[in-house]
Amino acid sequence: MTGSPGGGYRVAWSPGGGYRVACTPSQWEEIHLAASADLSCIISSTKTPSPRIEWKKIVGKDTTYVYYDNKMQGDWGNRAQLQGRTSLVIHNVTRADKGIYRCEVVAPDDVNIGAEINVNLTVHVKPVAPKCRVPPSVPVGKSATLHCQEKEGFPEPTYSWYRNADSLPSDSRSNPKFQNSSFSVNSKTGTLIFTEVHKGDTGRYYCIATNNVGSAKCEEQQMEVYDLNIAGIIGGVLVVLAVLLLTTVGICCAYRKGFFVNNKQNGNSYKTPSKPDGVNYICTDEEVYTIAVERGENSHCQPSVGI
Repeated sequence: MTGSPGGGYRVAWSPGGGYRVACTPSQWEEIHLAASADLSCIISSTKTPSPRIEWKKIVGKDTTYVYYDNKMQGDWGNRAQLQGRTSLVIHNVTRADKGIYRCEVVAPDDVNIGAEINVNLTVHVKPVAPKCRVPPSVPVGKSATLHCQEKEGFPEPTYSWYRNADSLPSDSRSNPKFQNSSFSVNSKTGTLIFTEVHKGDTGRYYCIATNNVGSAKCEEQQMEVYDLNIAGIIGGVLVVLAVLLLTTVGICCAYRKGFFVNNKQNGNSYKTPSKPDGVNYICTDEEVYTIAVERGENSHCQPSVGI
């Protein structure tokens, strides 16, 4: 078994062995999404009139048939076909098609009755618009981190940041144009980190994700850098403290004047309950005296019931 120029493998037997199975270099070309993949499995010579051909897909420990018993299996019948009796062609390749495909040949009339070869299919996908996070405002002198991430592209994309359409270098110190800034760009993680922002860092930022298939950018977002008004902050704190102090003093004065004291019911606030028509209540001497005092007159209560 030897390596092929395309990075695949070639399985070969001597002429006396009866036949040879070979993988062509083009087999290992990386396929773009929605393209057609041609997985070649060539029998150069054989004594068996109709060798048995099988194609399998291997993902981890799982193996599924693609071509078996002279026909495509499952969903493969809709978009795959055998070409030239042995090669497998997959149309409209998707991400799910990524994996190892095995061509197995069985030729009972040959000296070596069987051989197999693995083909590693890689599907390349163009990045989609990445998701960017840019802080809308940052005070002068503070740190700031801008994020850019894309999860659909394959191979994994690299990232570049732009401010007002100007490409930002990986380190601000490497370009005199950005000597007043202090930032670094990580092209692998997509982060743009300012250790200390300046007024000149204000602008519209966007990120571009790129791989060998294509590129995509996120929408521009504005970042404002503003001066921190220390005097205004102190003044605001003093106003809040003054309001709290005045509120506390007002509550204390109100308590002292009795505005928050509940009037409890006492004898002077007692009112004689109303009585139904035709009914006179029997009163004790003490009750007669109390009623008289409340009315400012001499009164008495006689026990009687009206009929």
